[in-house]
Amino acid sequence: MTRLRAFGVVETPERPGPGPMPEPLLRALELSIGRRVDGLLAGDHRSSLLGRGSELAQVRPYVPGDDVRLIDWNVTARTREPHVRVQLAERVLVTWVVLDRTPSMDFGTADRRKADVALGVALALGHAASVRGNRVGLVPFGGGSSVPLPPRQGRAGLVGLLVALGDESSGGGVASELRPALTALGAVARQRSLVAVVSDFRGPRDWCPQIVDLAGHHDVLAVEIRDPREDHLVDVGEVWFSDPESGARLRVDTGDAGLRSRFAEAAALERRSVADDLASARASHIVLSTEGDWLGDLAAHLGGKRR
Repeated sequence: MTRLRAFGVVETPERPGPGPMPEPLLRALELSIGRRVDGLLAGDHRSSLLGRGSELAQVRPYVPGDDVRLIDWNVTARTREPHVRVQLAERVLVTWVVLDRTPSMDFGTADRRKADVALGVALALGHAASVRGNRVGLVPFGGGSSVPLPPRQGRAGLVGLLVALGDESSGGGVASELRPALTALGAVARQRSLVAVVSDFRGPRDWCPQIVDLAGHHDVLAVEIRDPREDHLVDVGEVWFSDPESGARLRVDTGDAGLRSRFAEAAALERRSVADDLASARASHIVLSTEGDWLGDLAAHLGGKRR
């Protein structure tokens, strides 16, 4: 049985999709993203170009060809000579979504797969970023679209994002792993942007220099997706485990209490290392689970609150 949910995502038993995306939480996300937009476009990151905008750069005498709608009538009345307002051009914010589509993202033992949560995060951020007419771009890696989706403005950008995210059948990707994907993004992201890296951050942690470089020029948000079974083993007897990335298989006796304890300790240490690497790069970091209300957690994190 299949059905359509938020943003037209098709749900199946094998691919449950991101789940409900209530309008109030999406609005809260829009406000949080809006505050980031205001922060990135203010102060030292303000545009120095003259053009259409809301901030006054100067008032100068009118010359033939000027837009009469820009006449400053107060100055004109005082000087008895037509003057026009010249404003600073407002720069739109570009949001880049770096999306993990490697095989490990197909894992999920709770409400949905990690790939479903990642899809929901990408859709939610794309929706929130495009509401104000800002531009949204996509850099998938590990599978999916074969080329980056360049930033597009407003609803057109969101529609393009939806089309690209819905194409799960095509192979290839911008890169096979996170590091080259971040390198590719750094080469094209010239304007200061919001960069959301949505991944489980599994595999080689050779991406630290690229995260540091991006964080020096952009606002980086690292969204880590986890599944409960990746942190703790359940006693179900002897089972075979398969690594979706390498294909390696291993038989494990989950009835061994000592093994379960060592597994939990190793998993916690590995995840702390990821968190430390992201913190050292000065990236904002949030962990979302395949279990529970991931959208509420995301909105609360971006809103600066704890759930």
